[in-house]
Amino acid sequence: MTSDTSNLPLTRAAWLAVLARASLAQLQAHAPATDALPPLQQVRPPEVGMLMLRGRVGGTGNPFNLGEASVVRCAVRLGNGPLGVAYALGRDKRRAELAALFDALLQDPQHHDGLQRELIAPLARLQAQARAQTQQAVASSKVEFFTFVRGEA
Repeated sequence: MTSDTSNLPLTRAAWLAVLARASLAQLQAHAPATDALPPLQQVRPPEVGMLMLRGRVGGTGNPFNLGEASVVRCAVRLGNGPLGVAYALGRDKRRAELAALFDALLQDPQHHDGLQRELIAPLARLQAQARAQTQQAVASSKVEFFTFVRGEA
């Protein structure tokens, strides 16, 4: 592996996470021309559903239902090749369809390295920067509580 690709998320779970967080505009900017691809078969057309968000009291305590969120899922097959899947928060069917297409392309050795370098790595960096900025903004409002023990002799 060359040094310029050493920081790339190479696992499928990593690139699926990056694709799930990517915006429609970011995915469309890298979408290949449909005439350059084998026929695309929609195994599971994009469909909107709901999922339950769970939380834990204090982060580690008893679980509770936090609320519901809309989610889109999609599965496509690239010709006779790999099956691409995607889940994305929200109701944007095109976004899930593009993420599933990129998942299928990333499983194809012919497209894998180029997409890792040109799509996944830049998106992963942007998402990491956005997370760091959010954490920095939140950290400035963090309150530390100290317990003072009063010494009574």
